Amino acid sequence: MPKVGIFFGTDTGNTRKVAKSIAKYIGESIADKPVNIKNAEVEDLLAYDVLILGTPTYGEGELPGLTSGTQTESWEEFLPTLQGADFSGKTIALYGLGDQVGYPGNFVDALGMLYDAFCDCGATVIGLTSSEGYTFTHSKGLIDDTRFAGLVLDEDNQKELTDARLQAWLEQIEVSWA
Repeated sequence: MPKVGIFFGTDTGNTRKVAKSIAKYIGESIADKPVNIKNAEVEDLLAYDVLILGTPTYGEGELPGLTSGTQTESWEEFLPTLQGADFSGKTIALYGLGDQVGYPGNFVDALGMLYDAFCDCGATVIGLTSSEGYTFTHSKGLIDDTRFAGLVLDEDNQKELTDARLQAWLEQIEVSWA
């Protein structure tokens, strides 16, 4: 069983809370302690064969980072460092947090940005989820008409669904690396 690396970007802490829940569910014998992406380098991610990466979407469809108003660097500053990195042979599962009511026109856009960036580096992305059960008008997080690039959580409007969605997704992705 491969060791799983969990990396996240956050400012308010919701994405970190989800990362901690993921680590607890998977267990410390499989998953290392979650790391804020502001404290990581590309080599840290490349040390794992399996990665779980999380991001919220800020403002009008932005990655968390200094220009989106976060207090520290995050995914916005990290993604450019992927230039030339080879993630071939790496399995990545993504999760994104968004607000489908407040931002229906760019719901979980940052999830799609992570998906594109890591696919461009050769990674295999697992854990796609259905867009059913969400109401929005547009999302860069969609990879086709019916599936998101990973787990989507709306802590603002559907918090009561988070635990069930998270558990079902983790059961789905665990099969891929077991």
